Amino acid sequence: MTKLRLLLLAAICLLAVSAALAAAESVTLTPKPGPEPRINGAKVFGVRPGSPFLFTIPATGERPMTFAVDNLPAGLRVDPATGQITGAILAKGEYAVTFRAENAKGKAARAFKIVCGDMLALTPHMGWNSWYVWENHVTDKILRDAADAMAASGMMDHGYMYVNIDDCWAVRPDAKDPTLLGEPRDKKGRVNANPRFPDMKALTDYIHAKGLKAGIYTSPGVFTCAGHVGAFGHEKQDVERFVEWGFDFLKYDWCSYSAKAKDKSRAEYEKPYRLISEILKAQPRDIVLNICQYGMDKVWEWGKEVGGNSWRTADDLGGTFEKIGIAVFRDGFDAYSDKELHKYAGPGGWNDPDYLLLGFLSDWKGGTAPTPLTPNEQYSHVSLWSLVAAPLIFSGDITRLDEFTLGLLTNDEVIDIDQDPLGKPGRRVAKTGDFEVWARELEDGSLAVGMFNRGGALAVGKAEWKDLGLAGPRIVRDVWRQKDVGSFEGSFEAAVGPHGVMLVRMRAAE
Repeated sequence: MTKLRLLLLAAICLLAVSAALAAAESVTLTPKPGPEPRINGAKVFGVRPGSPFLFTIPATGERPMTFAVDNLPAGLRVDPATGQITGAILAKGEYAVTFRAENAKGKAARAFKIVCGDMLALTPHMGWNSWYVWENHVTDKILRDAADAMAASGMMDHGYMYVNIDDCWAVRPDAKDPTLLGEPRDKKGRVNANPRFPDMKALTDYIHAKGLKAGIYTSPGVFTCAGHVGAFGHEKQDVERFVEWGFDFLKYDWCSYSAKAKDKSRAEYEKPYRLISEILKAQPRDIVLNICQYGMDKVWEWGKEVGGNSWRTADDLGGTFEKIGIAVFRDGFDAYSDKELHKYAGPGGWNDPDYLLLGFLSDWKGGTAPTPLTPNEQYSHVSLWSLVAAPLIFSGDITRLDEFTLGLLTNDEVIDIDQDPLGKPGRRVAKTGDFEVWARELEDGSLAVGMFNRGGALAVGKAEWKDLGLAGPRIVRDVWRQKDVGSFEGSFEAAVGPHGVMLVRMRAAE
């Protein structure tokens, strides 16, 4: 080994050790956005002909900021003050546009593609869900506060757009709490909300006015997981109700449907999702469908075929507060790799290993507590989700975002990996003991590589070009720190802290 190589390896190890120790101490690695405009988030968006269009250009930088769009298709308009694009496109087609943003510090431009056709969710969903912090305490005010926080925190400036209610918004017939009681359905058989949600249409209007989208939850069974009214026998009426209310996303949770399924055949597992997706397709409004049935009967093999835009691949990560870390590594790493889930996802349909369990979560004892994940585990959690093209749905307390959690959620170079328009999920390419290397091909020809240490002590590992399918020199960029590390050939070595990650992007050296 040459002296130069030894020095370079020493420098790499020092940087990686520094990163590992910083992560262990909850140090924010994500650089703060600069004052000049930067356009972020997805680079492609799908909509059906005639459906209401809503997309807010996500951009960081000092406000006020003005927005414009070159070559915007007929039927759409952009608000120059907010960047909200609204209207409807009538003609199918792919529309190449350019987003522009300008403030007192400079200008930014970014190419973007609008695809008007039959496919939604061309990139994984990004947003927030109420369950793991509010569970059965969710209210109208909590959702409004979440929308406010998504805007005020800047999360929407990085591409987050969905504000989703989980279970417990409908009537619970056996409840002792009067705020959960009421008439389950109106005279036409359409589902009603409980008193905690006095006006669903006003709620979605509030969320939409901020340039965000609203999501809702139900079950194909008679009851939801928490015992609230489900959709069984009223699927069409309930979907029409969701359209009337103005929702854009539906989580459809198996729950009590087991009592209605005739057997455990694939046809019976598919049945409720085929039904609901056909009803959704007939609506004048786009509603993204999240299939939630915990990976039963290898849902990844048929989820997209039955109309799902994402499908849960395993049980709840937060089923037990103390075991969240075990679940993230078991269901995020092993289940994904062992079942080769990367083969089954892409634009229009995504593997969903559950939510990002960061920040303050429900402790399931009536209060909240900080995530039990160590700082290193939190970096691994977000890195892996981005590498495998999973939805980035945060389910902690969005109104109490500390700098560390916000840094985890809003690193634009990490988000760019998750939202890459090629839509090709990553996979594990090498494993040596507790050290794993994961890789994802990206649209620009570069490669995202995650070097994970699943052991309990600092470890030095290597990403080999032969495992990555690479040849020649590569520029390696530390994605969390948003800094180039150097040029390497043949392999890249890094020291990674316990349960930690070194997430890099490799591009051809010029």
